[in-house]
Amino acid sequence: MQLSDYLEQNKDRQLSELIDLLRIPSVSTDPAHKEDVRRAAQFVKDKLEPLHFKTYLHDTPGHPIIFAERHVSDDLPTVLVYGHYDVQPADPLELWDSPPFEPQIKDGLIIARGASDDKGQMYAHIKGAEAAIAAHGDVPVNLKFIIEGEEEIGSPNLTPYLEQHKDALAADIVVISDSSMIAPATPTITYGLKGMVYIELTLTTADLDLHSGAFGGGVPNPINALAKMIASLHDNEGRVTVPGFYDDVLDLSEAEKEAFANAPFDADEFAEEIGVASTPGEAGYTLLERLWARPTLDVNGIKGGFQGEGAKTVIAAKASAKLSCRLAPNQNPEDIHNKLLAYLKKLAPEGAKLEFKSFGKARPALTPIESDAVQIAAKALEQVYGKPTVFARTGGTIPVVNTFQEMLGADVVLVGLGLENDRIHSPNEKFDLANYYYGIEASARLLEAFADLAK
Repeated sequence: MQLSDYLEQNKDRQLSELIDLLRIPSVSTDPAHKEDVRRAAQFVKDKLEPLHFKTYLHDTPGHPIIFAERHVSDDLPTVLVYGHYDVQPADPLELWDSPPFEPQIKDGLIIARGASDDKGQMYAHIKGAEAAIAAHGDVPVNLKFIIEGEEEIGSPNLTPYLEQHKDALAADIVVISDSSMIAPATPTITYGLKGMVYIELTLTTADLDLHSGAFGGGVPNPINALAKMIASLHDNEGRVTVPGFYDDVLDLSEAEKEAFANAPFDADEFAEEIGVASTPGEAGYTLLERLWARPTLDVNGIKGGFQGEGAKTVIAAKASAKLSCRLAPNQNPEDIHNKLLAYLKKLAPEGAKLEFKSFGKARPALTPIESDAVQIAAKALEQVYGKPTVFARTGGTIPVVNTFQEMLGADVVLVGLGLENDRIHSPNEKFDLANYYYGIEASARLLEAFADLAK
């Protein structure tokens, strides 16, 4: 059977299966969803086994990892596909137009938590393998899958797993689809990823909440202090003020700057799509340069004091904030983590008690676009989409990319199947059905193309 015929005949089933997966609330950060996360892992395993993959559900101290492999010939290259089945929390629920785990089809979109990040993109590869088997009688390469359930919490158990199963995971090429296309129906290979440092800072100034009338003006206010500290983290030019923050950042080459300038990206459309009136940031760089290649520091959450309806005249005993840094290639997350903590301690008011909690560190990554695997992938994607492949960077973080590069010595090819405006991590996350079907075909065509590496 021709690949195109198989894809057309099975579209309804491919969508139905994705909907079933999206119904599972596999929120990895919430202990209340532990069994749901496991249920999603079992779903993935159950879909790979009928394709005659040797499939394993490996328990970890956290959530399970699915590993599957199908060996065809020692003379063929080995491709490892990575993805994740866990999702972000759906909060705030009141901002969703429909329940986040009851997928809705509307205007050619599938709307649900995890639709684009990463269930839709990951599952497209499983369906791509299925289609390749139907068309060729077998996969065109040796194929392995590793699908984890902790990407949204920093993959704390993935590296130990990879180290323990390094030989089983050996591959020539790693394919990851947990990113986006630069524009609709525009094939995109992401060659640069930012790293990340994420911490929570808690500032305590008293043993208990105090009456603002009896104690106001005579005691420190941790919310005021925290606000001043946060305001001090950037200067008037939008630069991060943490000493040494930019020391190791790699400058863009002139060729990269030219490629960024010529990329199909419109700053005004970008702002309009997400409903912002301006696009501030570090002075001296274009919006795309800031999004793709410059490091950032952002406050992701802040709390303290009375949060209920009405008024309560209280000076809080403590306040806290969650901060994340997205790191440019060549920055060391451990180094930035230490510099950030040292600076926050310096900014804290006298007598305040500071506590820090780390939620993970991830290294940035760069992939050489001149590698054979990347160039072959680019040509295969052009065949599917009918357009030249764009090479892009992203502000997102996929911690395992650097690990795969260092541990397996494999070329990592990041093929975006979603869009930047898919509202990942936000209410009403979506995935264009056309992109899902394109992704299935792209996955199958990539497997066909990678077989040429053996020739």
